[in-house]
Amino acid sequence: MQGRIQRLALAFTAFAERWIPDAFVFALAATLIVFAAGLGVGASARELVESWGKGFWELLSFTMQMVLVVVTGHVVASAGPVRRLVVRIAERPATGRGAVATVAAFAMLSSWVNWGFSLIFSAILAREIARRRPDADYRALGAASLLGLGSVWAQGLSGSAALQMATPGALPPRVRDIVAGNGAIPGGLVDFTHTIFLWQSLASVAVELVVVVVVMYLAAPTGASARSAASLGIALPPPEPEETPPAAGMPPGERLEHSSILAFAVVALGAAYLALTMRGITSLTLNSINLAALLLGLALHRTPARLMRAVREATPAAWGVILQFPFYAGIAGMIASTRLNERIASVFVGISTRETFPALMSVYSAALGVFVPSGGSKWLIEAPYVMKAAHELHVHAGWVVACYDLGEAVANLVQPFWMLPVLAMLSLKARDVMGFTFLVFLVLLPLVVVLTTVLGMTLSWPL
Repeated sequence: MQGRIQRLALAFTAFAERWIPDAFVFALAATLIVFAAGLGVGASARELVESWGKGFWELLSFTMQMVLVVVTGHVVASAGPVRRLVVRIAERPATGRGAVATVAAFAMLSSWVNWGFSLIFSAILAREIARRRPDADYRALGAASLLGLGSVWAQGLSGSAALQMATPGALPPRVRDIVAGNGAIPGGLVDFTHTIFLWQSLASVAVELVVVVVVMYLAAPTGASARSAASLGIALPPPEPEETPPAAGMPPGERLEHSSILAFAVVALGAAYLALTMRGITSLTLNSINLAALLLGLALHRTPARLMRAVREATPAAWGVILQFPFYAGIAGMIASTRLNERIASVFVGISTRETFPALMSVYSAALGVFVPSGGSKWLIEAPYVMKAAHELHVHAGWVVACYDLGEAVANLVQPFWMLPVLAMLSLKARDVMGFTFLVFLVLLPLVVVLTTVLGMTLSWPL
């Protein structure tokens, strides 16, 4: 079994290295595919062009939020205390295969807390382990660091759909009215207790974690098949030096940059704001998560100078988001204007029952996620039709969100958009890791179908 899985992973990797283009090509290809699909359902070329152009800039604020997720995640992950934790974890694996499994486990656990932190933390961990274990396949380490985004992130504290369902004002009023279901869900608000904190959701997270770690352990190349960073022509950067105290005799302005007084005063101010405005963990929003991460980063780095350096070093990891997100916003604009999403959703509803709808919703979410790799913007498009169908079929509304998230995450295993920050840090290309992520995809998709169906039978409508 172990040998067969390893050979399969290597075969997929060889195919990906030859045929898979860079992630930006996916965005351009998806644009043309959706344009052609729009023509196929009767939309005019002019309508599609206009909807693409209008949609192109409609998610600028959301793009900035996503950039901040990446940057603040890097800021926290690169802080001295976290780096020391990474070193301690990196010293634990005794084999190359165990190293890959370790990265996969920590990537998934950390992504449940915050996907932005997980991306950077896991990449730093993979790089640190690669320095210590040259027998660990560097491509597999890179793939393992991405697996939180390809499995459990959307069922965690930073899951976009769950945040939007729980946050007043995050969904347009017409969508919130549909979620309310004629009073079945007061105010149309579904808090975390009915989504990510359902025992069914937590159970699916636990099952996925175990399965993915085992798959990556079995798939990791060993011996002559393993490729180190050096054999791939990648020079690993030296370990970051320990922080040194500022030199004596600094001018007053420079001393302020290295003073912890200003930093901790602002941290106290921000913490007070969060305490006043948040009603516990169920009231989390993207903005509150980003603010909390930035404040935590400032507290961990302790001085303005160290924080500024961390942000400067983090920005290269965000270039892919800045470049590609407008193109996916344009794709979302075409899908919405031509009602492609409504047509597809109506097909699923037409062939669904109360028992099968959660699984079909997950598959649908995964398929659409290849073209619109953003849980937040995609949920804005799909929520009206998904939640209306849930009420018609009497499916637990929170579980529908969880099932949608399961499919949304799996799509990231075959859509390289969110791989970009990690790939930039590890000097890898999408083709280097997608053989491994595709193997995990082949395992997780049927597992998701089973989990959503079986666990969904334990829940009743509406919540």
